[in-house]
Amino acid sequence: MFYILCNVMRYTRKTGLCLSMVGLRLSLKQRYFLLLCVAVGAIIAYQLTRHRLEGRRMSRVEGLRANSSQFTLEGEPFRILGGSIHYFRVPRAYWEDRLLKMKACGLNTLTTYVPWNMHEPERGAFHFEDQLDLEAYLRLAGSLGLWVILRPGPYICAEWDLGGLPSWLLRDPNMKLRTTYPRFTDAVNSFFNQLIKKVVPHQYSEGGPIIAVQVENEYGSYAKDGQYMPFIKEALLSRGITELLLTSDNKEGLKHGGVKGALETINFQKLNMNDIQYLDGIQPHKPKMVMEYWSGWFDLWGDLHHVYTAEDMVDVVTEILKLDMSINLYVFHGGTNFGFMSGASAVGMPAPKPMVTSYDYDAPLSEAGDYTAKYHLLRNVFSRYHAHPLPELPSHQERRAHQPVVIQQHLSLWDSLHLTDKPLKSERPVNMENLPVNNNNGQSYGYTLYETSITSEGTLNSKNNIRDRALVFVAKHFVGVLDYKTQELSLPDGKGKRILSLMVENCGRVNYGNTLDEQRKGLVGDIELNKRPLRDFIIRSLDMKPGFVNSLETSGHWMSMRQRPTFPSFFQARLYVNSPPKDTFIKLPGWSKGVVFINGKNLGRYWSIGPQQTLYVPGPWLHRGDNQVQYFCLLYTRYFYQSPFSTRDLSPRLSSVCYETTYLKKTCLPFMSL
Repeated sequence: MFYILCNVMRYTRKTGLCLSMVGLRLSLKQRYFLLLCVAVGAIIAYQLTRHRLEGRRMSRVEGLRANSSQFTLEGEPFRILGGSIHYFRVPRAYWEDRLLKMKACGLNTLTTYVPWNMHEPERGAFHFEDQLDLEAYLRLAGSLGLWVILRPGPYICAEWDLGGLPSWLLRDPNMKLRTTYPRFTDAVNSFFNQLIKKVVPHQYSEGGPIIAVQVENEYGSYAKDGQYMPFIKEALLSRGITELLLTSDNKEGLKHGGVKGALETINFQKLNMNDIQYLDGIQPHKPKMVMEYWSGWFDLWGDLHHVYTAEDMVDVVTEILKLDMSINLYVFHGGTNFGFMSGASAVGMPAPKPMVTSYDYDAPLSEAGDYTAKYHLLRNVFSRYHAHPLPELPSHQERRAHQPVVIQQHLSLWDSLHLTDKPLKSERPVNMENLPVNNNNGQSYGYTLYETSITSEGTLNSKNNIRDRALVFVAKHFVGVLDYKTQELSLPDGKGKRILSLMVENCGRVNYGNTLDEQRKGLVGDIELNKRPLRDFIIRSLDMKPGFVNSLETSGHWMSMRQRPTFPSFFQARLYVNSPPKDTFIKLPGWSKGVVFINGKNLGRYWSIGPQQTLYVPGPWLHRGDNQVQYFCLLYTRYFYQSPFSTRDLSPRLSSVCYETTYLKKTCLPFMSL
């Protein structure tokens, strides 16, 4: 009773309803009587809520089981019709919209990854609030009548930087990711101590929506340690996971990715009956499930946009269902790799290629949550597997085009360096993860500036130690770019001592394959001038965090566009919104490469080589009145004066290119809002 009374008083104080503030003149006896009534009401409400929850638990006798050729739930046959939507890729304001559209398509199960590097960006500093409120996402799914398959990693792939692993792990020079290397397992245990206690109350057996939990992710394609998967499985079980355990692999990965006590599932896009027979052979008399049916594919900067035709996709889905299999669409809705979180691919390539910002994936719901031909065809197919009509389609999200906005000011990077953290003086180069910043967790994303003095001209050789791309300046004059392909530059002659600057960009860490341990960024070794290693560096972290971006406003060095900009530079404009904000897109004609911020939020990377030509701007990130637009541009642009951020109503989809062909209409990416 005391606990409840205290909470009642706390509530009334917070809401301004405390009896002493009501303004009514009540006697002391009347006040106590009224307080007693409120307390009794609170007790009754609490008991009713508790009994409803206990009723749900008592009515749940048997969760998802895989004891025969069909899944069962409460002993009844159950087919998983799933779709992946990642809460960390979708603005929280749109979670409900996307999940309602999923349910209206005929799906009954949500699958989501959990990104460790977002929830623990610094060792021991955990974030599970706002956009990362996993529990709120799970509760929402449950309230909408969706089941959940949770994929907590710790590795998730997902075309996400380092496959979701935090970069501070790489501060250890001997780190062996995804193994039982003690410092890795210690970090996993620490993360799971925080994560799993939030997950356990949302399991099916506790009245929640989680019916299954995946053990790691596609480990058969890595498989460096035979004890690792049993370790992860035990890490889940020992912390209270009681629901069905699954693993997920492609056909080749099935040979090494399983773990005793977990149902193996398969990933693919093209149906091959030999693969299905193989899955059936390694675990006969078990339900068969496609954990990742790839509804489209991801894009890489400089490549073509992938399109997997709706007709081909639906034909395969139809065949999978005819085989009495369960399915999960990866992805049902992709969302966006906001900020610097997109990964990179190194599979079958001489050097990594970074992922684009959009995670549209050519999925049934577009990046902005629009219905597509795939959605409508799938809805027709899935409707045949429901006894009742599907829910009505949620309304389409409005979109708004805006008038062109004009760049008002520019700020040279060189004039903003005083706003960065204290630089490090080091005899040798230091990779970004080992810089003494962010409470000694190193730098995770963005750019790192390395400067040293030179006294001669000659040939600068990177020795392939630049990760991933460096702009080279001598006395703040641009000289050229060093990357995986270009590893030598000629430096111009000049008098006396000059400052050589290398601004190194982390374009995204590889998220899949056997090179995860090698994903340190910045300068990872010596660079040479005339075959002699350079020494005595001043190193600055330019991770472009909100604190730095917001501080630019007061830098005092902004210049009018009448004065010619130097590069790299920040460009600033105002977008005026005179009505309730709606989604829009930014397009950047004539600009080269950089990052766009709206009201301090990082929309993501932009690069004129495509294929992505627009950056998604969620309506909830805008407000009525003036909105600040900042573009950090790395290289020369043809716009120097009164450059417009123009806006018009264009399709939010990426350039349409056949999945099998190599055609793409190459266009410069304008700075415009769609």
